[in-house]
Amino acid sequence: MTDPTPTAEGRSLVVTNIAELVTNDPEGGDRFGLIHDAAVAIVGGVVDWVGPSSRLPDHYGAHTTLDVGGRCVVPGFVDAHTHTVFAGDRADEFARRLTGATYEEILASGGGIFSTVDATRKASFVDLMDQAMVRFRRMLGSGSTTIEVKSGYGLTVESEIAMIAAARAIDMATPSDVVSTFLGAHVVAPEFRDDRNGYLDLVTGPMLDAVRGDVSFVDVFCDAAAFTVEEARRVCEAAYRAGLGFRIHADQTARIGATALAAEVGAVSADHIDHATDDDLERLAEAGTVAVLLPGVSFSMRTPPPDGRRVWDSGARVAIATDCNPGTAYVETMPFMIALAVIQGGMTPGEAVWAATRGGALALGLDDRGMIVPGAIGDLVILDAPTHIHLAYRPDAAIVARVLKAGVVVA
Repeated sequence: MTDPTPTAEGRSLVVTNIAELVTNDPEGGDRFGLIHDAAVAIVGGVVDWVGPSSRLPDHYGAHTTLDVGGRCVVPGFVDAHTHTVFAGDRADEFARRLTGATYEEILASGGGIFSTVDATRKASFVDLMDQAMVRFRRMLGSGSTTIEVKSGYGLTVESEIAMIAAARAIDMATPSDVVSTFLGAHVVAPEFRDDRNGYLDLVTGPMLDAVRGDVSFVDVFCDAAAFTVEEARRVCEAAYRAGLGFRIHADQTARIGATALAAEVGAVSADHIDHATDDDLERLAEAGTVAVLLPGVSFSMRTPPPDGRRVWDSGARVAIATDCNPGTAYVETMPFMIALAVIQGGMTPGEAVWAATRGGALALGLDDRGMIVPGAIGDLVILDAPTHIHLAYRPDAAIVARVLKAGVVVA
């Protein structure tokens, strides 16, 4: 397989000799829309034609061709939940957890999220950018063509602005599409420890006002370890008034009603949901709120994995994401998340690929990706394998052979 020379348009390409193409086209007979011995034509960065190679129209013969040598092609991965912009790391904390230290003990000694907050506040903008850029390049190389990134490690107006500015700069500097989310309501800032209401006033007032033009979503961590249901409702109402979509970190460590709140207020997604009940999942399905599962967290924290089988069978729309962050899931590769969702979470390989592509797009309100159909952005991942099943079958493999962003080979 040889990378093609870009055309004059830069993004017109016919991909041929595809052993298995995962289109996620519901018109293809099922949700996954598999086509064997397939071809894809991309014109101007957008998918123009999809189908069996034998039916490829003759007029595409004038376009540059990429023969993938009998490999499988899937849509570009959409990583819908990450905290990829941060400074420092928490490797020492990870080692302490392995020897039995609790999260409360680590917090009391100055570790945990406040360690990252301190490092992020102290980092220069250039340092913040440089550290994050390395992560984004690795993520792109593993097939993530759209990546959501949250603020929430600054917890001051100035540092939240800096985090979001870094995410926007990376969006401009890399082929990946970056979707920015404001997460000022991650935890209460340490200087507001005795004034939760004052911190919420800051988050829903000056902090939100400062970033609202540069983000697509507002998020809030609604959990026993963070904000209450009523506090989270307040954040969602502020996001609504600001004209922004909202998402909720929901019921990660305990069920406090956060998943039900996400359905009630029409959140775009409810993320984590490790302790959601069957009734909660039914509400998500009825509301159309996407359930975002984060199997890398349980893997890193050695806790029970999210029950992907139960969530999928509930009828809720499902996404899986890395939750790349320095404390609970320093994981950057979506193929590994697919393997975990299958091996530990009970999903089928097809379901997990759908969740990592189309499900992730829906969790970000993006209707132009996560599928390989006419009109979709030409984001493709070429696997060094004949079928998508290998993503779970070979979880330690360097399985991504090529990544195409809008019809251009970028990794």
